Amino acid sequence: MIGCYDFCGHYEWTFAWMEQNFGREALQDYWREAIAGDSQIHAAALIQAKGFAGMEEYWGHTLNEEAAGYTAVRTGETFRIDMHECPSKGFLISNGLEQHSDYCDHCIGWIGPMMKDAGFVVDHEHNHKGKCWWAYRRQDSNQVSVESAAITGAMDWNPAGTVIDCYKGAIHPDDKTVRPPDNPA
Repeated sequence: MIGCYDFCGHYEWTFAWMEQNFGREALQDYWREAIAGDSQIHAAALIQAKGFAGMEEYWGHTLNEEAAGYTAVRTGETFRIDMHECPSKGFLISNGLEQHSDYCDHCIGWIGPMMKDAGFVVDHEHNHKGKCWWAYRRQDSNQVSVESAAITGAMDWNPAGTVIDCYKGAIHPDDKTVRPPDNPA
């Protein structure tokens, strides 16, 4: 059995291999079916049964287990995660592993469909450098989440040449808009 961090390198390589050999649609099918519909079915069941409380329970356990640097806040309208240090992307960066063009897309690739099935949508931004924020809200909610000043105000949120992927009310990896670098390298 391989450890959690070593797994990330194999996972990321698999994404690149699948997309190169079978195309982006097949990779997205994998995220939706193999991750959301199989390996994380326990998360889906918990969130469908308990809503925000299920999110709090699932991500509290999972992110602590992975030793993520994050904060989480639950309000009446949203469940929010501000990721200061993504252990998965951080492992890839620190070990020079970049096989797939956008490793971070796999998160929305499995979380989006899972949230849709549970009646939620996702507001999210990631900087491809191990920092992101997530806000989950009910599909019928008109409240749109704003970016997290704790994350996006940090000096390392937008280093030279950084592209930010943005999702508003998303359920699919292709629901993103891309904010080009403010300060090109």
